Amino acid sequence: MSLEHFDTLIIGAGLSGIGSAVHLQQRCPGQRFAILEGRERLGGTWDLFRYPGVRSDSDMHTLGYAFKPWTDGQAIADGPSILQYILDTAQEHGLLPHIRLGHRVVRAAWSSPQARWLLTVERGPAKERLQLSCNFLWVCSGYYNYAHGYTPDFPGLKQFKGRVVHPQDWPSDLDYRGQRVVVIGSGATAMTLVPAMAQEAAQVTMLQRSPTYVVARPRRDALADALRKVLPERLAYGLTRWKNVALGLFFYGLAKRRPDRVKARIVDAVVAALPKAFDVLTHFTPRYKPWDQRICLVPDGDLFKAIRRGKVHVVTDTVHAFELQGIRLGSGALLEADLVVTATGLDLLGFGGMALQVDGTPLEIGKTMSYKGMMLAGVPNLAYVFGYTNASWTLKSDLTGAFVCRLMRHMKGRGIGVCTPHLPGADVQAQPWVDFSSGYIQRSLGQFPVQGSSTPWRLNQNYLRDLVDLRFGRLQDGVLEFSKPRE
Repeated sequence: MSLEHFDTLIIGAGLSGIGSAVHLQQRCPGQRFAILEGRERLGGTWDLFRYPGVRSDSDMHTLGYAFKPWTDGQAIADGPSILQYILDTAQEHGLLPHIRLGHRVVRAAWSSPQARWLLTVERGPAKERLQLSCNFLWVCSGYYNYAHGYTPDFPGLKQFKGRVVHPQDWPSDLDYRGQRVVVIGSGATAMTLVPAMAQEAAQVTMLQRSPTYVVARPRRDALADALRKVLPERLAYGLTRWKNVALGLFFYGLAKRRPDRVKARIVDAVVAALPKAFDVLTHFTPRYKPWDQRICLVPDGDLFKAIRRGKVHVVTDTVHAFELQGIRLGSGALLEADLVVTATGLDLLGFGGMALQVDGTPLEIGKTMSYKGMMLAGVPNLAYVFGYTNASWTLKSDLTGAFVCRLMRHMKGRGIGVCTPHLPGADVQAQPWVDFSSGYIQRSLGQFPVQGSSTPWRLNQNYLRDLVDLRFGRLQDGVLEFSKPRE
């Protein structure tokens, strides 16, 4: 049987994989491509996560695709609505025949003599091995392990008589009505779960080791609602998108320039949203500066409303050990519980966990430098999607899609078969992938490429800069090396 070959293979059928395929179809028509998805359903994150209240932590006018307006009234959307948006996009653009579900890529090896990638794939529950090849590999697999989340090794966990679940593995049969629930964590997942579970649980306690910055924002976008009434759908979406991009850039820039001022404003807003006796200093005043970690968004202030109703308590303490009745805290107090939800973070996994090789040499991702946040130094014909840490994921995904297609058209028009970013020398110093202090980031830095100290190796984390660079910057920049494949 002959080896099945493609012009391009896209890894992952989630938000960025589907978006990248649309860019490929529209900008590089005629390519033979496929989307390989390791799971049995498309949708990625938004199909995997099924915990109560699952939603976006970015507005959908920037998390949505540039080419497909978000028309739902929810600007901060629930998970099922986002999943449907992805499914609708795949169907509207005829992508379903190109998607191969249950195809997990375990290894990708580049061959310079053949100028192509050879992929080893496990297919289906039986993990049947097969091989596929392509000229260009486009990795859209996200950044965390879909098999399981991260749970610390809590002492005495087996002694606890109640149930313990991680949000990533939410059981479909879990009934917490009338129960005392403890949610361990203070990130976006915990902020989502706590008010949602408080609607049916007897009591929900958010147990956090340290506080997080929390900002309330309306679930609906008033400008978007107004513009949709008087303007064409696409124009209204575009104007709202740019408004939100501008506000995000302004807020992030202000936080970096005047962190004390921004911190005071965030905390003052929390004080105004909670009862006067609530200890905001302990529970909602972080020790770090704004945007040293991602800021949590609560739509319509739902977390604060649940606290005011007495349905939610916040405890800032450490876990000493689990006991029969609950959790013994570092302070010595016992936090009784029937159910514990460990919203303790993600287990990050770079490049979907696949092994990469270039001409027989294994690639150490953690020692490889990123070019423009989407290609790897010394690695031919490979692009990957990684979104912003300070803005919506899809903003960078869309820019990456447009750039990769521009690169492909450039290569095709000149009869070029191979494109490789090359480091110019020792002048570029390696720096961590991102500068977030979050534990889930720090635990996993070695699984992701480093960035450089100067352009084009340094990550901008700025949509406007990337927009100008990726849309109008020169492809022949002295870093990208183009060559024709050997005859």
